[in-house]
Amino acid sequence: MIKIPEKAITIMQNLYNSLSEKDRRRYAAVEFIRLGWGGLKYIANIFDCDPRSIKKGLKELENLENETLGLNDRIRAKGGGRKKIIETTAHIDEIFWEVLKNYTAGDPMDDEVKWTNLTKKDISEHMKEYGIDDASEHIVDQLLEKHGYVKRKAAKNETKKSVENRDEQFEKIDKLKTQYLESDVNPVLSIDTKKKELIGNLYREGSCYTTEQINVCDHDYPSYADGKIVPHGIHDLKTNQTYLTIGTSKDTTEFACENLRDWWEEVGKKEYPNASSILILADGGGSNSSRYYIFKKDLQDLANEIGIEIRMAHYPPYCSKYNPIEHRSFCHISKSWNGVIFNTIDVVKELAEKVTTSTGFSVIAKIKDKVFKTGRKVSDEFKENMPIIKDDYLGDWNYRAVPQNE
Repeated sequence: MIKIPEKAITIMQNLYNSLSEKDRRRYAAVEFIRLGWGGLKYIANIFDCDPRSIKKGLKELENLENETLGLNDRIRAKGGGRKKIIETTAHIDEIFWEVLKNYTAGDPMDDEVKWTNLTKKDISEHMKEYGIDDASEHIVDQLLEKHGYVKRKAAKNETKKSVENRDEQFEKIDKLKTQYLESDVNPVLSIDTKKKELIGNLYREGSCYTTEQINVCDHDYPSYADGKIVPHGIHDLKTNQTYLTIGTSKDTTEFACENLRDWWEEVGKKEYPNASSILILADGGGSNSSRYYIFKKDLQDLANEIGIEIRMAHYPPYCSKYNPIEHRSFCHISKSWNGVIFNTIDVVKELAEKVTTSTGFSVIAKIKDKVFKTGRKVSDEFKENMPIIKDDYLGDWNYRAVPQNE
């Protein structure tokens, strides 16, 4: 019998240990055949295996012609391997439910909806008190999944109140939107104002990649700020572009209408040179409230100035999240600001202007450093002879400002 060099033995052992159980005995059998008579015990010692395993490998090699093992076939017999604890431990489901019983809340309107305030670690510790010593957090994870518990956030999908004619207004908005989108000359705009932000070395929600620690003031008092910004957006549904005005004063009707005028002068006039009407989708409150006479007065003045009809369609109360600008524009702009400290207003502008998406979304941003007065009133004459033309149906939410001939 030929003795194998030590270096070769080391390589053979490394190969042997890298193989599956079945391939190990077959490889050992091949080496035994190569060495010939008397090599069985020698090979068994090299691989530290039972000689009977090598003999079994010999038989398998003899029957290789009849074997059709595919790449995805099992190596171990079905049913092999250690069973999951949740499958072998008696009453583990009952104990799991018993632990959760005193820490579970539910929806009184739906028996299927339940939630617990326990963490996986808490559940694991409680189950150990019932004698399930192997109840690791990994096991708890399996039990939560088995019984339909998934970590979720609350979804804002329910309106606060039932609003009369809510569905009818949505149908009307859809019809108007379709009509204007099919037009080659008239734009469809969605407008809104985001929440105010403080400028200064103050904490902001979110995180971002940095090369060093970001240190900010330990309190977010407005008195610590260097100012504030009022972001107002005008999103064009046809071009998928947002005109973002970053104001430094108040969110007033004058501010909103002046931004619309700026959009028309800088963008709209070029994109829609033959426009005869502009459809604006807006929330029912805020600076563009459907109830404010002052907004209708400023809107009428704007229509007179640019010489184009402006048609307003307001979303019903508690439905502002359906305004297209929320999910087509502000969601992307907010991501660009996530975790960034607004040391200066220029940082806000620069980040917004860099936002793009695979669908072609883009942003034009500008800073409007102008003071807008609050508490403005309209004359009784305007209220009595208001030129705003309300629709016959749902006129409080749908109306037009038509240019007046002087």
